[in-house]
Amino acid sequence: MYEDEVAKWRAERDDFFGSHYASPLSDEVMAAFVGLAYFGVDPALVFEVAMEEAGSDLEITSSTGGSSRYPVAGAVTVPFPDGSKTLIALRGEEDEIFIPFRDATSGAESYGGGRYAPLEPEQGGRFVVDFNRAINPYCAYDEDFSCPLPPAQNWIDHPIEAGEMDYRST
Repeated sequence: MYEDEVAKWRAERDDFFGSHYASPLSDEVMAAFVGLAYFGVDPALVFEVAMEEAGSDLEITSSTGGSSRYPVAGAVTVPFPDGSKTLIALRGEEDEIFIPFRDATSGAESYGGGRYAPLEPEQGGRFVVDFNRAINPYCAYDEDFSCPLPPAQNWIDHPIEAGEMDYRST
């Protein structure tokens, strides 16, 4: 069952944050850590999409005020219930593909700098974007981390009530 898969993924993520040496949390915060806050699981926020390839780089502003060039994996059009939106997907470390985005929950219920939704390859050149697995970048937990902020094209007007909530508000 999908909800069970997401619950298992969340438990593994919480375990990593609470005990792993590479956690972005300080030792003091890890000692009192009881888990991340998440929106409820919404299977309607999982989409199978095609990606239009794009081989160029994009200059992305970071959370620390600088900027860096990131390889663009492509663009995907997500058919949200409130209307379709074309979003830019970036390549990260170890060739992962993710969509940095802001939405109407950013700065209120979710991290103000935006979140990252994974884009997983499927058969036949399709991809799955699962907003229930949207995560906060490490800079949401430690200001010393420099994280790419979502480009303006990836600002979504409506709320995406899925994935991680703002850690500082819990």
